[in-house]
Amino acid sequence: MTDRLMPVRMPDAVPETASKSVQRKSRARARARARRRGGSHAVAHIVLGLGALVMAFPFVWQIIMSLSTNAEVQSVTPVFWPAEVQWSNYAEVFERLPFLGQLQNSVVITVIRTLAQILFCTLAGYAFARMRFRGRSVLLALVLSILMVPSQVYLLSQYQIVQGLGLLDSVGGLVLPGLFSAFGTYLMRTAFLSMPAELEEAARLDGANPFQIFWRVMLPLARPTMSVLAITTVLWSWNELLWPLVVTTFSDRMPLSAGLATLIGDRTTDYPVVMAASLLAMAPVLLLFILLQRRVIDGLASSGLK
Repeated sequence: MTDRLMPVRMPDAVPETASKSVQRKSRARARARARRRGGSHAVAHIVLGLGALVMAFPFVWQIIMSLSTNAEVQSVTPVFWPAEVQWSNYAEVFERLPFLGQLQNSVVITVIRTLAQILFCTLAGYAFARMRFRGRSVLLALVLSILMVPSQVYLLSQYQIVQGLGLLDSVGGLVLPGLFSAFGTYLMRTAFLSMPAELEEAARLDGANPFQIFWRVMLPLARPTMSVLAITTVLWSWNELLWPLVVTTFSDRMPLSAGLATLIGDRTTDYPVVMAASLLAMAPVLLLFILLQRRVIDGLASSGLK
């Protein structure tokens, strides 16, 4: 009778033991995954660090050369650090070149070209992408054919045009051929083609004219691609060498890219001074990139280039 009133219960120690065993195994697996993940991250960091070292070495070597003597730079045995730091190389740059005047010329030329290409290439790209007019395909083919021709081919014709306009040795002559870009037009056309047509149709139903559709609807969506166009134009204009050497003959009217070329002598060249001048010429663009690094990366990532 007593056995009926008091049923026998199984002890719950076995389920608790099994649960603890499962928990220990899961924690062990988690630790193993963390170790594998940490090892893979370490390998990735080592590889990326070596790649960064390889890419940064030329820049570091340029800094070392700018602080060395010419004999140390030209020595057969590489000198990885000068016996005495030559800060005078940077001062000599300002003695041999009208550096500040050439820097001003480079800034003016770069700003004018960048603003002009953003304006003209954006308008042309929108017209080729969204508007229908007679001869559009032929005109687009002519514009894109410029990309297949090396710039040296039409260098002589450009020089004759600038000479006929009386713009030699002037900022206008340096700026004029770079106000428009076939690559910029193609880039902006690609950006406008990727936008949905429903936005344009909705704006047209609201009573917007073509310019309002372009300015208020389509242009804000194309800002990342405009950032890419601005970046490429700044780099190309700042580093251009051949055209300034052809158009200008006076050193005070040259941009920095052409001014640096005048430091190369026919027989001897003071390489530390050339390296110091190159670093000074590189500094404005490098500083601009550091200040706008996030915008530059975002623009390149979402530019629509495929």
